Amino acid sequence: MITQAEYDQRRARLIAECLPNSVVVLPAAQMCTRSNDTEYHFRQNSDFWYFTGFNEPDAYLILSNRDNANSFASYVFLRPKDKTAEIWHGRRLGVQSAPSTLNIQQAYSIEELDELLPTIINGHDHLYYTAGANTLADKVVNAAIKVCKTAPKQAMSAPKCVHDISIMIHKMRLIKSEQEIAVMQRAADISAQAHCKAMQIAHPDIWEYQLEADILHTFASNGARFAAYNTIVGGGENACILHYVDNNQRVADGDLVLIDAGCELHGYAADITRTFPINGKFTPAQAEIYQLVLDAQLASLDLLKPSGQISVAMDRAVEIITKGLIRLGIIKQDFESAIESQSWRNFFMHGLGHYLGLDVHDVGVYKVNGADIPLTPGIVMTVEPGIYISPDADVPEQYKGIGIRIEDNILITEGGNKILTDKVPKTIKDIETLMLQNAL
Repeated sequence: MITQAEYDQRRARLIAECLPNSVVVLPAAQMCTRSNDTEYHFRQNSDFWYFTGFNEPDAYLILSNRDNANSFASYVFLRPKDKTAEIWHGRRLGVQSAPSTLNIQQAYSIEELDELLPTIINGHDHLYYTAGANTLADKVVNAAIKVCKTAPKQAMSAPKCVHDISIMIHKMRLIKSEQEIAVMQRAADISAQAHCKAMQIAHPDIWEYQLEADILHTFASNGARFAAYNTIVGGGENACILHYVDNNQRVADGDLVLIDAGCELHGYAADITRTFPINGKFTPAQAEIYQLVLDAQLASLDLLKPSGQISVAMDRAVEIITKGLIRLGIIKQDFESAIESQSWRNFFMHGLGHYLGLDVHDVGVYKVNGADIPLTPGIVMTVEPGIYISPDADVPEQYKGIGIRIEDNILITEGGNKILTDKVPKTIKDIETLMLQNAL
């Protein structure tokens, strides 16, 4: 888990990067209605969680460096203790316990926010906030600014400048700390165990949702109650649907099954994809496409290191996939024409990977002024080339309906990269060996 000391350091670093006489307002998430009077399970706003580790809705973190450039004031607004509400919906931290638990100087009831927020932001030159990200919070913040602007007789003054704080926060979140890496490694290990278990229980005619259920069971049994995203279990042609989540079909003998699944642990996501034959043995055509995807992934991994660029690794993966598809008669052009026309996109239509962290598609910019951001130690990202051949594609018959993706999570290190998800097999031999052991 992330220690309180790290949350403290993050808050100190954030306010230190703000201009003098600044106030920061960070809202938590709200409960989201599922149907009628029931809600989805609460999931905290990732930015708010990053600075608090506090998992309750309807809260605000406020930081101010107005009084001292070398220190800062901290406030939290949160739900008050309520015996009846807690009987029905669960325990609350409450105002009295919040300062010591969260290491915050002042705590107030969320019911006092409208009254007190104008007083807190009054007199600051700069307000750091993410406008447009939270409709309810926008109303609260705008109302507080309006009070400051329309109360000159009370000697109140509104911030002169409003800054988008997400740029600063997301730059911080991009580079993972040692504690974050440790949590993400554990999430990767749990997710790898779930993928291995799926390979071990797989058999022809199993339902996709049965594989999904076993994956989620493995997550929860190891302390990760929730998936980081909707689990994809695509058997046969369903693997050609990139975000297939129906998971309601039987997987026929001879089909491949693509599983894209990762757990969430202490807020942090894992994201693994493996593709394997439901009967434990790749057909020659499946093996040809699979090896092509694996070759592309291994080659791109070699290029993902400090000062490297994702686009360069993507270009290498595209080169390998395109040449392979030409060799197999799937692309009916020469290499130069296929690259120029981007006909390879008919079979590999997504990017090579994405940042990973508190969000499965984590924050952080990829380009500045059109130029790629060089990779830096501490970045965690996915590497996930794939080939998806529609059942109605104009290709040799044996390749129709094959969908394959291989996805790992890597940490950029000083010396290159570390694969966090290497505990789940991905070579043809290793997959077939694991599945054969189960069959025996």
